[in-house]
Formats: sequence, C-alpha cells, structure tokens
Amino acid sequence: MIQNRLRIYYGPDEEATETLAPLSPETVSVPLGEVFPALIDALENERTWVRDFKDDEITLSTDLYKVILAYQHLQRPSA
Repeated sequence: MIQNRLRIYYGPDEEATETLAPLSPETVSVPLGEVFPALIDALENERTWVRDFKDDEITLSTDLYKVILAYQHLQRPSA
C-alpha cells in the first residue's frame, strides 16, 4: 500500500530561530554551518525549490570566496 509522504510544516524550531540576526525584512544572517546540511540534502535529492533560487545573489566573506575559487580551480580536469 502506498504511504502518504506529505507532512505539515509548522515553521523552524525555536532553537533554529534564536541564531537568526535580521538585517532587513527580507534578509537574515546565519552561520554557514547551519545552512550546509539542508542545502547539501536538497542538492543531493534534486529538490526543485533549489532551482527557484539559482539566480539569487548571496554575500560571502572575501576569504571564503577566495577559497571557493581556489577549490574550483583545483577541481578542473587537467588538459
């Protein structure tokens, strides 16, 4: 028999919202480590909502951006 997988979302846990630091009504500042698990899971499971945000801009610290660029350079196949 097919089981229903739908669940009701009641919002974030109180613990999760304690770390949110609002910057404006439309932005929040959170530690990257809190976002990684959800993003990794969503990407691995090809969730469609990830594509909805593909053109959104994010703000990164300069040092993190440099590390990401270096990592991308090292991941390119050699010619």
